[in-house]
Amino acid sequence: MGTDVVVLLDGVRGATARAAVERYVVDRLEHLEARWSRFRPTSDVSVLNAAGAHPVVVAPETFELITRALDAWRVTDGAFDPTVLTALVGAGYDRDFDSVGLDGPALVERGAPAPGCADIELDAVVGAIRLPPGVAIDLGGIGKGRAADLLASELLANEAFADESTNESTNHSSGATGVLVDLGGDLRVAGEPPVQGSADERTWVIAIDDPLGTGATGRLSLAEGGVATSSRLRRHWTRGGVDVHHLIDPRTGTPAASGLASVTVVAGSACHAEVVAKAAFVLGPRGGADLVARLGLTGVMVHDDGRIDDLPGVAAFRA
Repeated sequence: MGTDVVVLLDGVRGATARAAVERYVVDRLEHLEARWSRFRPTSDVSVLNAAGAHPVVVAPETFELITRALDAWRVTDGAFDPTVLTALVGAGYDRDFDSVGLDGPALVERGAPAPGCADIELDAVVGAIRLPPGVAIDLGGIGKGRAADLLASELLANEAFADESTNESTNHSSGATGVLVDLGGDLRVAGEPPVQGSADERTWVIAIDDPLGTGATGRLSLAEGGVATSSRLRRHWTRGGVDVHHLIDPRTGTPAASGLASVTVVAGSACHAEVVAKAAFVLGPRGGADLVARLGLTGVMVHDDGRIDDLPGVAAFRA
């Protein structure tokens, strides 16, 4: 998924169990990447984008993810939009990011608004999706968060991860007791957190992404849920001396210029946190804060000039 992966498990000990966890994580992420990546010609997403308005039967996890993406488009009033692929490609993000030249010629074409999701058709009976003519999707704005959620729940439930210190079989009746999954800043914690300080204080302590390197963003304390950060400085490049990044404003089809360097959102899942963080970044300080509040969430905004806004409610999560 073009990102660093960190998985922390509580209740799993021993070389055999740790190796089993590592194999599971690698294999599961490879499976999801093979389904969801727009850079793999055989993925569900690539086949769907190339289908020319014909319906395509996709894997259940792909159908579920696209359903979530359409729901996110609706709940954010289009500020999160998976149909920005044409604009992403036009901005130079036309291949895996490791292969994108960090500098290049000036962009020739002006952006155009994303077509939106209104006419995408879902057939839940057969698991088929049909994209309208001229519409292509990118799941990069939701896929990592959903993958983190899936991994967290599966690692907790997987019976193959035993605590070898109990001298029991690796087919132990329970998996990890607590888990943290971080896919490039899209993070999910679940299960029983480790002890922090006193035995009554069980939380995961998470550093808030610090895009400008000020050291002032601080940390969050979270027992359960998701945290995600969207930043214009994570994936950026230049074209004709102009800075370009991957967070496209669906209203214009160009990289969002909202006055923000990053938005971090705390939610019940990494998937929900990821899409709201992206939508809030696009909408800017005022519109983004209003959206986060309307959805009953909270978080932190970092402005381009280094100012930090703690959104209402985030004080309860401050570590």
